[in-house]
Amino acid sequence: QVQLVESGGGLVQPGGSLRLSCAASTNILSIYAMNWYRQVPGKERELVAAITSVRSTNYADSVKGRFTISRDNAKNTVHLQLNSLRPEATAVCYCHAKLRRAISFVDNWGQGTQVTVST
Repeated sequence: QVQLVESGGGLVQPGGSLRLSCAASTNILSIYAMNWYRQVPGKERELVAAITSVRSTNYADSVKGRFTISRDNAKNTVHLQLNSLRPEATAVCYCHAKLRRAISFVDNWGQGTQVTVST
């Protein structure tokens, strides 16, 4: 397993920007995929962005062109740049790691960081 610690959340004005960070306790090159999810009360946790060890990326349609996921392998850290933030983006954001174990995968979650977009 891997421990994940998110940081960088906070309060931001609509249209503003924020950068989230996720620090992993393991060499992230050994992790199949690093992802960011978000969850608002009463809603299912939603995949926002994903990045693999070869730096292929994928984004939810709702954030394409506004969010950017990246990784710093030397620091075992994944970032999510949030631009043009909307009030509906207010959510707890979770870092997620998918680890390959034998013929299956194991999910590891951080504790989350709050992103609040004020009106």
